[in-house]
Amino acid sequence: MRILILGGGGREHALAWKLSQSKYCDGLYVAPGNAGTAQVAENVSLSPLAFAEIENFCREQDIDVVVPGSEDALVAGIADVLPRAAGLQSVRVVGPSQAAARLEGSKAFAKAFMQRYGIPTASYRVFRQDELEAGKAYLRQHPMPVVLKADGLAAGKGVLICNDTDEAIVQLEEMLAHEKFGEASRQVVVEQYLSGVEVSVFLFTDGQHYVLLPEAKDYKRVGEGDTGLNTGGMGAVSPVPFADAAFLQKVETRIIKPTLVGMQQEGCPYRGFLFLGLMSVSGDPYVIEYNCRLGDPETEAILPRIRNDLMEVILQAQQGRLAQVQLEVRGECALTLVLASGGYPGSYRKGLPVHLPGDIPEGSFLFHAGTSRQEGRIVTSGGRVLAITSLGKDLHTAREKSLKLAEAVNFEGKYFRRDIGWEFL
Repeated sequence: MRILILGGGGREHALAWKLSQSKYCDGLYVAPGNAGTAQVAENVSLSPLAFAEIENFCREQDIDVVVPGSEDALVAGIADVLPRAAGLQSVRVVGPSQAAARLEGSKAFAKAFMQRYGIPTASYRVFRQDELEAGKAYLRQHPMPVVLKADGLAAGKGVLICNDTDEAIVQLEEMLAHEKFGEASRQVVVEQYLSGVEVSVFLFTDGQHYVLLPEAKDYKRVGEGDTGLNTGGMGAVSPVPFADAAFLQKVETRIIKPTLVGMQQEGCPYRGFLFLGLMSVSGDPYVIEYNCRLGDPETEAILPRIRNDLMEVILQAQQGRLAQVQLEVRGECALTLVLASGGYPGSYRKGLPVHLPGDIPEGSFLFHAGTSRQEGRIVTSGGRVLAITSLGKDLHTAREKSLKLAEAVNFEGKYFRRDIGWEFL
């Protein structure tokens, strides 16, 4: 199989690393990739949204399988467009149709969907641009804190937690009247704030059957103690101690099964990876968000724990044999640290030389995120530069291994949180 991965972050390097080990892999490409993906695949200078160029590349290279790493191409409909293009009818896209990807592409659609099928989530109201005054009136009588969510894709920045009414009203006006998040905030979901502990649950599905992947917990705040600005994610742990068999059974019964049945009834069966962003409230799971792909940096934590040939799982799903798949998961704990550029998530410098250790210890993995090659050397090219994952018999062991490797990496302004997994350690 000749495989094309779309994206260029840490998640895509982890996917490339995993798929490169498959017995089915005859050729592996990543578009656009990074300095790390170039070690296990061939990078291609293509944007994941350049559908016409991707079509041409798939024809030229006889691509069999396309794996979109991030949500933008899926929400834009690549799973529909590519197999319909001339000469590409046999190309398989690992991801949902554009209609099914609305679970992530439109928060208003996702909330209404959950309401229709009785899936536990926070109470909410949706307001359009011409309903600003009604939205303000609603906020004046809403208990605080409250959550405001841009309806569309906003690169992970479209969710605001407001602690008082005046702040919420100002932010709602910024989002609706001034399009703070562009077209994404022309419609805003105003949502009840749920207090609990977050967990990310992942599955792979053929639309009817599914395989539950290892769960993870990520850490969005830039500062230790979960302080400071939100980021794309500063680290992750897997497994999550409180997500035991009883909790995951509730997730399957109350969320996963009704979601898959509901999407079938909506006429757009969901196929591919599905990420459930959940809040555990007194031991009961509530959906905070759906994502139509794997998370980042959670992917870097969960893939090293999976023993199976990932391409084989994908092929079995496409052949209608997913129900026969038994996922083999390592018993070790994984802890991922994200090494970020100084100033992230605000402004930061690019092009800084990255010095990596010569040897990576067994059981540790170094995934590139915001890196590129310039004049033969690795340099920074993004806010999140590297993701370091280590496996250990427990989180303490995994943490010590990741910290040691993080110290061995050098680039100007390097920053990482040392307290990832703090509430479980």
